[in-house]
Amino acid sequence: MKLLLVVACALIDADNRVLVTQRPQGKSLAGLWEFPGGKLESGERPEPALIRELAEELGITVKEDCLAPLTFASYAYPEFHLLMPLYICRRWEGTVSSLENQALKWVRPGKLRELSMPPADEPLIPPLIDLLGA
Repeated sequence: MKLLLVVACALIDADNRVLVTQRPQGKSLAGLWEFPGGKLESGERPEPALIRELAEELGITVKEDCLAPLTFASYAYPEFHLLMPLYICRRWEGTVSSLENQALKWVRPGKLRELSMPPADEPLIPPLIDLLGA
């Protein structure tokens, strides 16, 4: 089975809310809410990949020392096995905006379970609740 490595980020605002983005129509798992991030390119390390993805998707600049690893998900989809480290980030430059026509939502950690999310994202919620509270 193919192993797919993607990185994700829990951007946390001053009110301890977490940003989630909605997968746009035309992509797999369209309509589901997820943490921003994406696939690593060949030879890319996770942190630079996440910095690149956050700039491309949300128009923000993140420095590598502002990313802290929190947890990871390991999930077997029918076509591949997904390994996804989740980083937290509380500091960035710029204003978060949707550059890829995806909906954005700031959510309290305890409310994340109320959203329809990909199965690989669901195990990432409890560590966020432990860190930030509900």
